[in-house]
Amino acid sequence: MRAMQKLRLPLLALLAGLASFSAHAQLQVSGAWARATVAQQKASGAFFQLKADADLRLVEARSPVAMMVEIHEMAMEGSVMRMRAIEGLDLKAGKTVEFKPGGLHVMLMGLSKPLNAGDKLPITLVYEDKAKQRREVQVQAEVRSHPKAQ
Repeated sequence: MRAMQKLRLPLLALLAGLASFSAHAQLQVSGAWARATVAQQKASGAFFQLKADADLRLVEARSPVAMMVEIHEMAMEGSVMRMRAIEGLDLKAGKTVEFKPGGLHVMLMGLSKPLNAGDKLPITLVYEDKAKQRREVQVQAEVRSHPKAQ
């Protein structure tokens, strides 16, 4: 009986820890790729699909190969399509959001090295839940020479 009591407390602590771990909202990333660069090109874009299991907000992106990384959108201003950085992006539970050429994307500027087809580009996406708790997801985007080469 005493042995059972000794096991019970650590087991309860472990179960409580697992419950709190699984309670964290998750962000799923799929189909991650980035556009290859040509000589002297210092910027590129990264694209993927995001799906959150709860309402979340994408607030930041970063990569060790870029001096500046921003979340961008393309939007019509009058008759001109313009690209602009956005502060963050609300992600609704269960809805897939696509980052694609000509739309939402992650802009990588000040690249420290060329992005060659076949390379893996590390990107960290930072998101927060309703309680403003920040979490990160690590992404390995495949570098591709042409967007249709998916």
